[in-house]
Amino acid sequence: MVKETGSVSVNTENIFPIIKKWLYSDKDIFLREIISNAVDATEKHKRLVSLGVTSGDKSEYRIDVRVSKKKKTIEVSDNGIGMTADEVKRYINEIAFSGASEFLEKYKDDKDDSGRIIGHFGLGFYSAFMVSDQVEIDTLSYQEGAQPVSWTSDGGTSYEMDEGTRARRGTTITMHISDDEKDLLDEYKIREIIMKYCSFMPYGIYLENVDEKKPKKDKEEQAEEKPLNNTSPLYVKNPGDCTEEEYKQFYKETFFDFNDPLFWIHLNMDYPFKLKGILYFPKLKNEFELNEGRIKLYYNQVYVADNIKEVIPEFLLLLKGVIDCPDLPLNVSRSFLQNDGYVQKISSNITRKVADKLKTLYNKERENYTKYWDDINPFVKYGCMREEKFYDRVKDIVIYKTISGNYLTQEEYLSQNKDKHDGLVYYVSDENQQAHYIKLFKDMGLDAIIMPNVIDNHFMQFLEMKNHDVRFKRIDAELASTLKGEEIAADDKDASSEYSVLNDLFKEATGNEKLKMKLENIKSENISAIILQSEESRRMKEMAKMYNGMNFPMQEEDETLVLNRKNKVIDNLIQMSKDNNKRELAVIMAAHVYDMAVLGNKQLDAERINKIIERSNIILGKITGSEGDSTDISKE
Repeated sequence: MVKETGSVSVNTENIFPIIKKWLYSDKDIFLREIISNAVDATEKHKRLVSLGVTSGDKSEYRIDVRVSKKKKTIEVSDNGIGMTADEVKRYINEIAFSGASEFLEKYKDDKDDSGRIIGHFGLGFYSAFMVSDQVEIDTLSYQEGAQPVSWTSDGGTSYEMDEGTRARRGTTITMHISDDEKDLLDEYKIREIIMKYCSFMPYGIYLENVDEKKPKKDKEEQAEEKPLNNTSPLYVKNPGDCTEEEYKQFYKETFFDFNDPLFWIHLNMDYPFKLKGILYFPKLKNEFELNEGRIKLYYNQVYVADNIKEVIPEFLLLLKGVIDCPDLPLNVSRSFLQNDGYVQKISSNITRKVADKLKTLYNKERENYTKYWDDINPFVKYGCMREEKFYDRVKDIVIYKTISGNYLTQEEYLSQNKDKHDGLVYYVSDENQQAHYIKLFKDMGLDAIIMPNVIDNHFMQFLEMKNHDVRFKRIDAELASTLKGEEIAADDKDASSEYSVLNDLFKEATGNEKLKMKLENIKSENISAIILQSEESRRMKEMAKMYNGMNFPMQEEDETLVLNRKNKVIDNLIQMSKDNNKRELAVIMAAHVYDMAVLGNKQLDAERINKIIERSNIILGKITGSEGDSTDISKE
């Protein structure tokens, strides 16, 4: 072979600075690209052997990565198909440069440097110049009689090509790392990059620090080496061949999570496109973990990126998993993926598979489904609101835990309570705070569902929009008809007089002239008073709080104090308020009744709690005859 020098055949005077600019934020992918090329070369040789085009040998297919701080080099070597001099000219000198040029032309007007290009496959070999001052190729083709080839370039538009010295089939890429990227020469850094991008590549990847003096390994020792990567990840296997323990182990190793997942979905499709993967439902420690999911996207076992919502439905990003789809067009911008019908079909199929898995659990493993529900319900609810097709598939298997401890669908709840409150779903948002109302409901044989998550406020409004015949109300939003005793007639003069006395008394006790008050016959005589809050105004307040008041008008407290006419304390207050000698104590006790009702409805601040304690001491003092300090603390 005659030594040759030359320049590329396309006008690319500034191609390398531009490649570096475009790929700078993802500079680590240079190693993915070089190793991917090595895998491709190996796969091609394996295929030719299987077709009988060439003969194989007993050596293991492998990819070796060698790093040297002293030499400032990183080498990637394979024993794949190799290249002839003509192939180097065709694939390196012409195709790669023209591919880079095409890349530049396609995205020259895109000003977004934040990683809009999904995959950089196609730039391949030349991505090495992102981090190198000089790159060398030493290659020997599998073809009989082929001569080894040596190729060198410093990243400009010139190269040198000569006969090489390589004696074994395959290719070695040597990158002379620039001073700006010298951190890449640390062994741990290379290991980290390989584990990120190449952890599932189909041929063993071995890392060696050549600066460390080690005895040369014989073939037997080489055979006992363990590669960094998992060449046969669980997701490429047939689901029927995988055990529960293997699924759990794969999850822990892939996501560095010591907790077992709740359950998983193994995706294995060949039509209408090829797609494999496993989606895991992790156990959530708290609701704030909802945005911590991670779904890794692969292309023929080559890592591309995390959480590509153009391919993976957004609501599924709450999960953890891996998806490998070799049919995806990866050399495109995200805006293309958003509008690509083929990609949308992939997204729809993934959604359907997840919904079908949930339905299978509900229909065949209802006990397990119920056990998982507390963890997965925020995900399911979010999915319903974000994806119409997902909602259509799972709307009948959305269940709710009730205060009686059962798990019911909305239809089951409405059916069981039809005679008590038709079309109305009562709910609890905080079991501790609303314990007083829950007891009242249970005593009266009523049931309510528990909706404790931040997402539930949105989900209830979503369901009301979907079904106009159903309304959700918190158990403190109104007095359920079943809780009421005999209705107070409009012409009941005694009740009217009692209301007038109590209205004046409680306005004085609270210092609130705008206090809204009602007098009712509540079945439970033990209840003196409860606070009811308007469902609509309460929701608006919670939404305003969630969004820091943005675009939400300020809402006044829309509360109603409901006094129980059948309660002895309320009856005594009526009598005491008419007696001038007991009026002061009546005001103090009325303030106390009001605060106890508020305390059962919501959290109070420290100042108000202190006043309740002080007032309690005064009331106890009057009852026991040791009044103590009679300071007027009835006003708020």
